[in-house]
Amino acid sequence: MNDEPTEATPVPVTGRVKWFDPGKGFGFVTADTGGPDILLHANVLRNFGQSSVADGASISLVVQRTPRGLQALEVLSITPPPAEFGLPGMDGTTAVDPAILAATPLEPARVKWFDKGKGFGFANVFARAGDVFIHVEVLRRSGLADLQAGEAVVLRVIEGERGQMAISVGPWESALPDS
Repeated sequence: MNDEPTEATPVPVTGRVKWFDPGKGFGFVTADTGGPDILLHANVLRNFGQSSVADGASISLVVQRTPRGLQALEVLSITPPPAEFGLPGMDGTTAVDPAILAATPLEPARVKWFDKGKGFGFANVFARAGDVFIHVEVLRRSGLADLQAGEAVVLRVIEGERGQMAISVGPWESALPDS
């Protein structure tokens, strides 16, 4: 790192999420410039408006050196990990035109349940009948690793072969006009 963080002087750092486990409440980031891993605590991520982040996501942080090593104080931005664009469904991959994705509105929703082990879950969109299917790969491409029951999110929803399905998932705050 060009500017080394100290206990007195936090510095901005960019890097990639090495891993993050919402169950444990923390994970680690590897700085683009090298050096020791940076601890990313779940509370810091929650202050950014997310409860999880996908492994491999690009992330910008404010980092401070502590007696226990480097620690993130604030998340500045997150970019989902790179992937080919397509939507996994229950029986394969469905291609989605980027123009359709851009034209699909963000809708406020609440997670009904999500099981990372099974690779999917469901949410309820405000003022929309029925459940919306959320696949773990859509979550990963959206820069998230997991969802908690009752969590407020925003979804872009299309009608799939088996019903309503999310094509992107974001933190609730991303629906605000100045986000």
